[in-house]
Amino acid sequence: MNKIRVGVVGLGRLGFTHAENITSTKNASLIAVCSHSEEELKKAKEKLGVTNCFTDIKKMVETIDLDAVILVSPSNFHAEQSIYCLKKGLHVFCEKPLATTIDACKEVEKIVAENPSKVFMLGFMRRYDPSYLYAKKCIDEGKIGRPILFRGYSVDPNSAIEGALKYAAHSPGQFIDMAVHDFDLARWFLKAEPTSIYAIGGCYLHQEYKQYDDGDNVSALLKFENEAMAFIFAGRTATHGYNVETEIVGTHATLRIGSVPQKNLVEILDKEGVRKECSQSFNERFDVAFKNEIQEFIACIVEERYPEISAHDGTQASYIAEMATESFKNNILINL
Repeated sequence: MNKIRVGVVGLGRLGFTHAENITSTKNASLIAVCSHSEEELKKAKEKLGVTNCFTDIKKMVETIDLDAVILVSPSNFHAEQSIYCLKKGLHVFCEKPLATTIDACKEVEKIVAENPSKVFMLGFMRRYDPSYLYAKKCIDEGKIGRPILFRGYSVDPNSAIEGALKYAAHSPGQFIDMAVHDFDLARWFLKAEPTSIYAIGGCYLHQEYKQYDDGDNVSALLKFENEAMAFIFAGRTATHGYNVETEIVGTHATLRIGSVPQKNLVEILDKEGVRKECSQSFNERFDVAFKNEIQEFIACIVEERYPEISAHDGTQASYIAEMATESFKNNILINL
């Protein structure tokens, strides 16, 4: 069969990772890339051998014969670009969040429904991480009894704060940028929708976030329709590295994923004592998950089926994140 011809939009840290993964994915071929950065385009030419390089997505789509696109552009472009590409007859993989407003999320859902022959997949990569998949299997098989509490930590290393601050003016906020992964996981593991949320936080180390009505560390407490609870924490000031930790408490057992954010299974014994190194970026921690989700996207196109994760999942996660942001800014409990 002919390989799926893919174009990648956005070549930052994650965009380049997706482009690189396409080059080693069965039944897929990286045909074109798009970025506003000439430096990123040069890197793609030199390291990935891509000759079709563009600075405008519309020119790329109209010029090159593509089957699918992977959108890794800034969050505020996700909805517009997803809709454009679907209407152009392309399969679409869109990084989280689906959009930065609920109205835009719903518009994407509408266009997805109007194009049933096209695969639309959202980039919640944790669902494709082996550890999270195993935890989901345990829950679905009833091994922990009734899930009653989800706890999620998503913390970036303080060493990456310079890049985060550069993006702050365009960011929809901590809850949508980071905690949206945990909101999605909570819905996935607890199999329910939240009914209330209360969020707090602040600028504990980097006061620059105040001008954007955001915090460098934020948290939220949620109650779900099945009476389950969730606690979410998202931060940008970890000194030890990239830290994603998840716990699901059940009536019979508890599951913990990444409770010690270790880079590998090696222990270092030196003058500092006994220690383990931590991952320093999401690319490193979720390397396998990123590969798995792109493989699933291509497999769905080839096999003419839909992925488990839907545009509606993106809408729901964004809605929860938006309500968390409102609760945080106004210091109020919100009933959903």
